[in-house]
Amino acid sequence: MNLFAARLTGKMLSTDTFEKTIYEMQERVKRWRQIEKSPELAEYNELKKRVESSEFKDRKNELLSRKYKDTDEGRKMMAYEKLTSSSSIRDFKRALVDPEFQKFLAFQQTDEFQKIRSFKERLRSAELRAYSRIFNSSFYKNYMKVLNSSELNQLNALEKEVNTEDFHKRHALWADNKRWQHSEEYKIEQRYLELANSDDIKFFFTQREEKIDWAELFRPAFDDDMSSSKNWKPGFGYASAAMKDGHSRTTERQAYNHGKNTFYVEGRMDLETREESKKAAAWDEKKGFIEQVFDYTSDVMNTKEAFAQESGLFMAKVRSQGVGHHFFGLSTGKVNAPMIALYHYNGNKHQMGLVNGLKTQMADVTGVLRSMYHVYSFRWNKNELIWYVNNLEILRLPNRLPKEAMFFIAQSWLPVTEKGGEGKLKVQWARVFRGVDDSPLAQRNAKAEEKA
Repeated sequence: MNLFAARLTGKMLSTDTFEKTIYEMQERVKRWRQIEKSPELAEYNELKKRVESSEFKDRKNELLSRKYKDTDEGRKMMAYEKLTSSSSIRDFKRALVDPEFQKFLAFQQTDEFQKIRSFKERLRSAELRAYSRIFNSSFYKNYMKVLNSSELNQLNALEKEVNTEDFHKRHALWADNKRWQHSEEYKIEQRYLELANSDDIKFFFTQREEKIDWAELFRPAFDDDMSSSKNWKPGFGYASAAMKDGHSRTTERQAYNHGKNTFYVEGRMDLETREESKKAAAWDEKKGFIEQVFDYTSDVMNTKEAFAQESGLFMAKVRSQGVGHHFFGLSTGKVNAPMIALYHYNGNKHQMGLVNGLKTQMADVTGVLRSMYHVYSFRWNKNELIWYVNNLEILRLPNRLPKEAMFFIAQSWLPVTEKGGEGKLKVQWARVFRGVDDSPLAQRNAKAEEKA
């Protein structure tokens, strides 16, 4: 793969742009997950159910469209007001509070009332004459007419009802031309709309869960900014205690210097290959371990004690300079086990791929400016192994890796078949992200498949 051509055609993002993309993905997932657990989203979902329910819609339509005169409260109040405003009812009610009329009604219940019909008796009594005038008045006739009328019965029944607190509340609702705006349902809908139009809720629903699920890859399980040596130890991180960790080979020019050639400067880790003499253990294919004097020193470092993971996305921002071979990848710590090369400069060209003895499969990466950092990535899922430089896919292989955790390894060396010289492997950061198979959606789908 030629990176120079990929850059020219825009297929490959610049390293700065790609890093920004990763950061934005991380922040997007972080924000999405925070909103997912927020009380605001829970409230929104609850309000959405209510606002979209048929009961709520019917109630809203009723409050907005129903006319006051068509309501039970409106009809009763209008009937009540019509009755109370009629002259006959008004006169009747006036009679109920008129002292003279009430005296007349009381007199009417006495035996003396019969004298009112006698002309002679009326002549002898001014009181009888006064009562006689009331008795023959239209005021009295109206009183008697209303007293036993259906209108009075209706009025009394209405009066009893319209003066209750419950009726006042219901009547106030339907008599209000802005009843919808003053209703509890309106407040609920407004809160729902407020939440629906909030930046967080809109963001949450514009991000598809499948998209977030993919972006879960960018939630770090391991993140080293190379500010210190806390995650890195000298050696290959061998699984077997019988192996001499940090040994060189007789086919190499350098002795590994047990971390003394590794420096943490300016936010990066530098592994330096230096021209200096050192006696150290070396592995000889025929003799086994022997002592040998080397003309150069370098280093091999690993994260075995700090971090190891099976599957996921492994990334590092790397470059190298000078002569020699420079490697950054993954190892299980087992001799002759497969290794993953995220970055390998073999003294002549850059490569990525699977280091697996006779079955080694490496892809050449040309057009790399060694003065420039690139992000080298390896995605490991249950089906495939995929290598990238920045966003550009370089190599894809079927997954034949054993189910074992792997850790980072950084290494610089000089083969005896090549000219010696000094060089550096520079690592600005290393990150590992959990596999998409471990994401919440994938786990839910897996459980659903199990139940099925």
